[in-house]
Amino acid sequence: MKPYPLLFQPELKERVWGGRALEQFGLELPEGPIGEAWAIGDHPNGTTKVINGSLKGLGLDEVREQYGQKFFGSKGFSEKNGRFPLLIKLLDCQDDLSVQVHPNDTYQGLPSGELGKTEMWYILDAKPGAKIIYGMNDGVTREQLAQAISENRIMDTLNEITVETGDSFYIPSGTVHALGAGVLVAEIQQNSDSTYRLYDYNRLGLDGKPRDLHIEDSLNVIAYSNSGATFMKTNLESSNQWLTLAQSPFFITEKGKVEQSWKLQTTPESFIIHVICDGSGTIEWGDGEQQSVKPGECYLIPANLGEYTLTGSMTVLRSYLP
Repeated sequence: MKPYPLLFQPELKERVWGGRALEQFGLELPEGPIGEAWAIGDHPNGTTKVINGSLKGLGLDEVREQYGQKFFGSKGFSEKNGRFPLLIKLLDCQDDLSVQVHPNDTYQGLPSGELGKTEMWYILDAKPGAKIIYGMNDGVTREQLAQAISENRIMDTLNEITVETGDSFYIPSGTVHALGAGVLVAEIQQNSDSTYRLYDYNRLGLDGKPRDLHIEDSLNVIAYSNSGATFMKTNLESSNQWLTLAQSPFFITEKGKVEQSWKLQTTPESFIIHVICDGSGTIEWGDGEQQSVKPGECYLIPANLGEYTLTGSMTVLRSYLP
């Protein structure tokens, strides 16, 4: 089986805070507010299927079972559950997301086989004045947060940041956070669907009922002193160089600008994921084989592909395992 860059059919998720902005990437959205496109996923709540090349029609779980060691690399499996270790999403936030926090891998409240969730956001687009919640104010303790929740003034304890296109946010487990209305985001995260809600603006869910909150779990998993969260502007001064956006025990994510042919190479240790942020171009490999790429597409580059080349004029993210 010759390796090649894998493109998947995204799993689309209706969310109360979603909209229709993902249509700009050529996705055919079902009716309703679509908030998430799971672009590369191997999870019980969403498994993506290959839509290009000789593996077309296979789910990522089937690719893992048949070619995992070669395609994913020696590090390319979760030690906890054996699945593909990352989940790649595109998020369309037309309304504010709930104020939330994610557990780490060792939290005892996790369902059997589920991972914790460390993630990062790259802002693909932001309306003027768009904001996110990113951590708590300095010095807030568990007791103070619990009291603020009971008195319905949790927002007084939270740190709010105005965002722009190109901003990058690293969000380790234990970081309180929430995307605000008016942002389009690429998210690289552990392969997990574990979210604990602290506050949801007294909003009704898609079923017309208040959405569940998870106050005790949230208070248990928050990193009150220092979660390790960092954020940065990501302006690139030159092409064909990588700028590190996030470096965690679970993934490394970098940003690069393609303006001329850029020769790259995989290693036997890890697959590579490329998210096409803007522009257009090609991925070339092997004996002249190539794949045209466009914004919003997310490619899984097998660990055993070897040399490949990015061409065109585009901004790309690169993620791989440390």
